[in-house]
Amino acid sequence: PPSPDTSAASVPGHGTHGTDALDEAALRAAVDAVPNQHATAALVRVGATGGTWRGSGGVRDLAGERPAAANARFRAGSITKVVTAATVLRLAAEGRVDLDAPVQRYLPDLFTPKFRKPISVRQLLNHTSGIQAGDGLGDDFAEAYAHRFDTLTPQRVAQSAIAKGPEFDPGTRQHYLNINYTVLGLLIEKVTGRTYAAEATRLVLRPAGMRDTYFPGTDPRIRGPHNRGYQKVERPDGTTKLVDVTEWNQADRWAAGDMISTTADLERLLTKLFSERIVPQPQLEEMFTTPAGLPEATRSAGLEYEKVGDQILWGKSGSRYGYSALIGGTRDLSRTLVHSVNSTDAKSAERNPVVDGITAAALK
Repeated sequence: PPSPDTSAASVPGHGTHGTDALDEAALRAAVDAVPNQHATAALVRVGATGGTWRGSGGVRDLAGERPAAANARFRAGSITKVVTAATVLRLAAEGRVDLDAPVQRYLPDLFTPKFRKPISVRQLLNHTSGIQAGDGLGDDFAEAYAHRFDTLTPQRVAQSAIAKGPEFDPGTRQHYLNINYTVLGLLIEKVTGRTYAAEATRLVLRPAGMRDTYFPGTDPRIRGPHNRGYQKVERPDGTTKLVDVTEWNQADRWAAGDMISTTADLERLLTKLFSERIVPQPQLEEMFTTPAGLPEATRSAGLEYEKVGDQILWGKSGSRYGYSALIGGTRDLSRTLVHSVNSTDAKSAERNPVVDGITAAALK
């Protein structure tokens, strides 16, 4: 019999609630390709006007042959930014944050005289602030892995970034960096007097019904059912091995990338957010608006867009070592995609064939 944290959908390639609007054979083939050299597990949820498809493939860990848990929790990475943006926009709707006001007014002790030009809250949301990246715990995998149980606070990350001075004048370029959302996390705490996690839970997770989503902070574990994450590492002789990277203190990623979630919860976030049930319509427009005067910009407040055929898809991807995730859909929710892929090289700049295969099948 299945263990308590599995379901019928943990069978590789199992789909439910099929519809003619979706290419079930292509979706099943995409998840049945796992495990392989690119991924050890894949969890997929696709929505269309006529129904949904849910499937999973791969294994829970490399120690045995147990199928991947379909209800597994995983590191959502930068999809955290969607929650952070929605939290700020809800505070704006309540009149507690002015999107046009300079962040220096909210966090005067953080900024140095080097930042003479005001940076609006909106410019943090859409990555046009000009603030440089903060320091981390390593420049490559080996160094970061050695420090995986160390704590680097978001406050220190922000201070290290501000000390470098601006990279460019606010509003003149779009440069996607975690630091913008680290500073937004500090802004949320300053305005509300509560922790980022408490406010994000109150304003976004709870209204979205995301009961299996949480912010681990300094806890390196993934609580509850989960599939192990692995990173491919090259040995001195040129061969490769997979290193277990499941346990990892990601406190420095905080409001930019520290959330743990499930595909079911991320689907709830996507559908309720886009249907104006979390952020009111006037503020929600910020999530579907790219910065003025920057025609090449593809990022908005928390989201980014991509043209696929004759469709425009809005969404967000996220990756931490061992875990890649994505949420996306058309604004009218006529097509949605949520997936978690246990990528063996999640932070690579190269495209992952498993992720590409799932995306192509979902958008057919």
